[in-house]
Amino acid sequence: MYSGRLLCYYKTMKQSIYISVDHNLKTPIYLQIATGVRNLILSGTLPPGCTLPSERTLAQQLSVHRNTVVKAYNELKADGVITSSQGRGYTVEGSLKAENFQGSKSKAVNWTSQIKNEFQDMEVTFDRLYEKSSDTKSISLGSGIASPDIFNVERVAEDIANILNSKDSGLYFYSTHKGDRELRKQLGFFLASKGIDAGTSEIQVLKETNQAMDYIVTLLLSPGDYVIMEEPVSPDVFRAVELAGGKILTLPVDEEGIRVDMLEPLVIQYKPRFIFVNASFHDPTGALLSEKRKKKILEISYKYRVPVVEEDAASELVYEGDRVLPIKAYDYLNNVIYIYSFQLTFMPGVSLTFVVADKMLIENLGALVSVRMVANDWLPQKLLAGYLKDGSYYTMMDKLREDYGTKQALMCRKLDKMKDLGIEYSRPKGGVYIWCKLPDGVDSRELTQVARRRGIVLLPGHVFFPKKNGGRNYLRLNYSFEPLERLDSGMDILKESIEEILAHEKSK
Repeated sequence: MYSGRLLCYYKTMKQSIYISVDHNLKTPIYLQIATGVRNLILSGTLPPGCTLPSERTLAQQLSVHRNTVVKAYNELKADGVITSSQGRGYTVEGSLKAENFQGSKSKAVNWTSQIKNEFQDMEVTFDRLYEKSSDTKSISLGSGIASPDIFNVERVAEDIANILNSKDSGLYFYSTHKGDRELRKQLGFFLASKGIDAGTSEIQVLKETNQAMDYIVTLLLSPGDYVIMEEPVSPDVFRAVELAGGKILTLPVDEEGIRVDMLEPLVIQYKPRFIFVNASFHDPTGALLSEKRKKKILEISYKYRVPVVEEDAASELVYEGDRVLPIKAYDYLNNVIYIYSFQLTFMPGVSLTFVVADKMLIENLGALVSVRMVANDWLPQKLLAGYLKDGSYYTMMDKLREDYGTKQALMCRKLDKMKDLGIEYSRPKGGVYIWCKLPDGVDSRELTQVARRRGIVLLPGHVFFPKKNGGRNYLRLNYSFEPLERLDSGMDILKESIEEILAHEKSK
């Protein structure tokens, strides 16, 4: 049994009261806390108007998880025993009756007690800011979304109408869980242009990278298993691993990508289930993994029989230098699970991803997909298959590269004008992201808030660090989505926002 002090405030006085929790009891801890507080209220020990400790404070006093206290307080709120308000916290209700606690009243579900802690603890900053990117009143410098200006709306509408009217549209527009066969055939040709030899039985079509990661993690990972990945890294990747109970090991990224010189000792010591790499114009840094490092990763994979999961959404977006080959192009033993997303290279709103891997893995992946969905998205697959087959996709890629390259040049010119403020960055040779180091004294969280008030949406660097131990002085900028005029205005607002914070710091 563990006794904890319940330090409460009543008017201008504070009093210490002790309640106990016993980890050996079958009764959940949150119910023990709720019962203890409820009894203190009924006995009059905690009078109406008394302010209870904050969730974090009580959790520390009782040596329990904060969510446990949240569940206890929500239970008491559902009973009408306490109330909560912004700024005041939790307060004992003024009009209490014994029948409130005798089960005679109808009670709402305490959803906090029902939802697993790991889901309530998820980092959601990334999602909330991404959601704000859809606000057309704001200029988004954070969205990793394809430009909407390249695709002809009339042409797309006509293509969709032709697909719907086609005689081979299939029964009820149904597509098997593995994906449309014609699309997988066209993807085989697409992969050949990237140096990858894969048949339709080695390709699984999905909706998006998040979904692919979730399925792969489900297939490969058990609670307690280790995964090695880059840092910084997309939150979508590390959250999939964390929610599956995996343990994350990170390696830093420099101008040539993930530091592979530090990889082998981690593989030997921790025996990871897989290594995750975003090799082509890395999100968020824009780094391009060198050919030497790609081959070194494969060498380690082959030596220790550890899979490599490679994410790719930007290898087609090269503005300077030769074309980019993924790690999978060098993989003659089929150790690499390759995920390619069309998020940045096909029309916005048409989200498609595919996975290429060993036939056995794809077969099991397909079985898992069939359990979770009856049919795969049919219309987007037909649309992409048609664009790949008639060459329209490749023509539009040329336009996209020109569009993105022009926008990148604009963003870099604007950043160059901020160097006097202390901005630092390296210009990537492709992709859609620029990783900026902010001036001393500028915190990316504060900058995000200031910029939001001025009408632009930014992504602060800290959301890309699984251990929450970095990135506060970094910012990920994206230039793919907004048209040139809005991008120009957004960069000016960014400069003004940084100047505002620096001026405030100087005045202190």
